[in-house]
Amino acid sequence: MLDTDLLAGRLPREANASKVRSHDLVGRFGSDWEILLNEAHFMKELEGRLEELKQQ
Repeated sequence: MLDTDLLAGRLPREANASKVRSHDLVGRFGSDWEILLNEAHFMKELEGRLEELKQQ
């Protein structure tokens, strides 16, 4: 559990992900930092694109 908390605490700082999203990603993908970072960046990009579509 400590590793999960540490990773979920680090992810928002380094990938600009929310704390809730970070805990979710760690729960889904485990403790592989590269995967977590890639998924967090992917989700952030996806959110941005969805927001652009809403504004059109």
